[in-house]
Amino acid sequence: MAKSKWPEVKENLKLVEKWAKDGLTEKQIAHNLGISVPTFEDYKKKYTELVKFLKKGREVELLEYQNALKKRAFGYEYEEKKVYTKNEDGKVITYTEITKKHQPGDVGALIFKLKNLDPENNTDNPQLLELKRQELELRKKLSEQEDW
Repeated sequence: MAKSKWPEVKENLKLVEKWAKDGLTEKQIAHNLGISVPTFEDYKKKYTELVKFLKKGREVELLEYQNALKKRAFGYEYEEKKVYTKNEDGKVITYTEITKKHQPGDVGALIFKLKNLDPENNTDNPQLLELKRQELELRKKLSEQEDW
């Protein structure tokens, strides 16, 4: 029977968290650890600490995405810097121009955020939402009858 690589993986859990934060896929993380994807999946089932480090890394990435989406949705101010060089009387003079600019909010980003935060009140198809709600109720009733 092959020797488990878990002790080596356990030593690198902080790296696993960093890789997850950097957006690496689980396949890439497994490769970096020197294990196969099925072994990685087995370790996730056996060792909850691996899952915790993966989640912790993904949470940071998720927060960054959420913050970027929020910034894009509401708009933001930024500075644009341009550097010019000019030759005057044999001397090279450098000019720096700083311009404050405004990036307006993005309606698409706002709609996306609203649909995900409050889908019941922000949907393109309220009839479909109601049908899904009814379907869920029917499924609950059916499962209760089967348990009977």
